[in-house]
Amino acid sequence: MFTGLSAFPLTPLADDAVDETAFTGLVQQLAAAQVDSITALGSTGSYAYLSTEERRRVARLAVEHAGTTPVFVGIGALRTSQVLTHLEHAQQAGASAVLLAPMSYQPLTDDDVVGLFGAVATHSSVPVIVYDNPGTTHVTFSTELYGRIAELPRIASIKVPGVPADPQAARARVSAIRAVVPEHVSIGVSGDATAATGLVAGCDGWYSVLAGTLPAPALRITRAAREGRAAEATAESERLAPLWRLFAEHGSLRVVAAIAEQEGLAPGACLPLPLRGLDDEQRARLARVLGDLGLTRQR
Repeated sequence: MFTGLSAFPLTPLADDAVDETAFTGLVQQLAAAQVDSITALGSTGSYAYLSTEERRRVARLAVEHAGTTPVFVGIGALRTSQVLTHLEHAQQAGASAVLLAPMSYQPLTDDDVVGLFGAVATHSSVPVIVYDNPGTTHVTFSTELYGRIAELPRIASIKVPGVPADPQAARARVSAIRAVVPEHVSIGVSGDATAATGLVAGCDGWYSVLAGTLPAPALRITRAAREGRAAEATAESERLAPLWRLFAEHGSLRVVAAIAEQEGLAPGACLPLPLRGLDDEQRARLARVLGDLGLTRQR
């Protein structure tokens, strides 16, 4: 369950409320595309901007509309008590696993982070995915910290940031992580631009921003890498270089939100304020890139 492609859909908003129709449409699209899992309420799903009740409702909608596709639900929050509330709601919704990012306002020590995961592991009846996303959470994991957390019960997977672009360095990085975590704990790469490199280097799966809106190219990369067709996976990722550049310039969330809006998968201005989407000039450039890559009309 913690291998292959996990797609992270947006949680689109309309008039400062979750657009349930748009969200369920995204989930249904992903299930129809046969991604390996769907992760609701990840960073791409804007979990940190939503109320407790909004998050509870989104978790239920994801499970209800995913069919047989496993659904993982993000439960990160600033306080442990809040995390445990989100955990309970995710379990009640029928999530197959939960995704936990340790969020920080005051800096967290390694012991703080281990204590958080220990509390969740104690209370959880489903597997737990470790979410390492320092760009948004401001918590940096060391390799040693991966090892400490991976020894806890219920820990099933670690979502690591993008690996080095150099294939040899990527293999060394994945090997270093593998050396400190139990065999049953999978390693999933994020950072879409280096996902192919990470999969070829030995990562078990890809936790993907792009796949949440455009699953087809992400599936091609994942299937090729998982089936030993490394050159094909690398070539497909390199073909998407213009899109990866837009991710780097504007942030992946803003770019995929603009794609969803352009494709009629989400309403205009679907991000939670104060986040603003791409401007008209940036959207025109994105449209040209998608057209050149043949990535429109994914529905």
